[in-house]
Amino acid sequence: MRFLGRSLLALFLLGGTLGILAIAGSAVVTAVQERASRESRERPQRERVYAVRVVPAEFTSVKPMISAFGEIRSRRSLEIRAPVGGNILELSPNFVEGGVVVRGETILRIDPADAQAALDFALADRNDAEAEVKEAVRSLSLARDELLAAEERESLLRQSLEKQRTLLERGVGTIAAVENAELSVSSGKQSVLSIRKSVAQAETRVDQANSLLARREIALAESVRKLENTSLAAEFSGTLSGISVVQGGLVSANERIGTLIDPTALEVSFRISSTQYLRLLDGSGRLMPVRIGVNLELNDSSIEPSAQIVRESAAVKEGQTGRLLFASIKSGQEKGLKPGDFVSVSVEEPELRGVMVLPATSIDSTGKILALDAEDRLEALEVELLRRQGDEIIVRGRLRNRLIVAERSPMLGSGIKVKPVLPAQDGDQPLEAPEMIALSSEERNKLIAMVESNSFMPARAKERVIEQLKKPEVPAEMLDRLRSRVGG
Repeated sequence: MRFLGRSLLALFLLGGTLGILAIAGSAVVTAVQERASRESRERPQRERVYAVRVVPAEFTSVKPMISAFGEIRSRRSLEIRAPVGGNILELSPNFVEGGVVVRGETILRIDPADAQAALDFALADRNDAEAEVKEAVRSLSLARDELLAAEERESLLRQSLEKQRTLLERGVGTIAAVENAELSVSSGKQSVLSIRKSVAQAETRVDQANSLLARREIALAESVRKLENTSLAAEFSGTLSGISVVQGGLVSANERIGTLIDPTALEVSFRISSTQYLRLLDGSGRLMPVRIGVNLELNDSSIEPSAQIVRESAAVKEGQTGRLLFASIKSGQEKGLKPGDFVSVSVEEPELRGVMVLPATSIDSTGKILALDAEDRLEALEVELLRRQGDEIIVRGRLRNRLIVAERSPMLGSGIKVKPVLPAQDGDQPLEAPEMIALSSEERNKLIAMVESNSFMPARAKERVIEQLKKPEVPAEMLDRLRSRVGG
């Protein structure tokens, strides 16, 4: 009987299950048929509108700035070298690193003993040369007197010869007497020639003596110069640097012992690109005397003297590019500057008129910007990029009374509809501080107990809220949220 009852129950359950499945299948089929019989309806797609920051295109006149880095240097610097060698006998108290000297001040004295001895020898040699000149002049005078006497004797002998020839023609004289007179005239000629040779030798001796005297004079002047060079004086007022000697030390001739720098004749050298250099040329191709700004950054302050471009380098050195310019720092503004300081330089270019200043993020790599038309749709416009100034660009184009997209993004392009957000509407204003409310001790303890008993709140959130509740004042927004949960 039990078996039959269980069999009937199973058949009943099976029949019920099949009936439910049949009803469900019928409902699904009916729903599919109804859906298929309905007319299809297309939902209209809404156009997506992007909110973009825009800036108005305003024409203005600007003076672009060229930024560069430079080095302070002195226009007047002199290497101090020992003119002669020897022991350093005396040093000026100011002959130290950073010492200040004035023009004409004796800063170094070398032992003059050797130079004085050389001067004495040169003086003695000069005296000997002068004596030799006098002796040569006297010898020349005597030789010329002897030549005059010989010429007079030769003249007398010629007269005697003529007399003997006259007597011979009259028949009174003899041929032997004529021949003797001719021999005497020939001997006189030889004597004159010999004395003339002596005169020439005496003249040569005078020339040699004068040449020797000139050499002795040069040697004497050189000795005097070396003696004077044992004392070294400052050629101009300035500051000493690179001192490498001490009193009593030994120096050699032409040894470098320091550098004299004029701290009042400072200039700044800086390098700019060739393109930037062309912007500083006038109509004739000459560099304009443009004023520049110099800035030496310090820890808590800065030194900002003014300078003016005065010249440029004559050539570009190997391995370098651009142009090296030099600007003279205005007199009286050298305070705090030293040669070798690394400074920043700003050069003001000639004024550009009829241009626009836009954010640097408003232009793409192809030189185009996005502008809004009358329907707030984007339109790509090509502009002439003139300068890049930090986070801004200077452009020229037909953009009057147009709104320009300040920040380009990959989602923006021509034809896209946007919602313009002007700078005054983009939420750049500072946020107001939240309202704070002071709590009583009873209410504070009640809220803390409520937070601690909340099992759904994370542990970190509990700690943050409890820490805020322990403070004297609690944000009103958080307090309202907690009170709503406790019904207070």
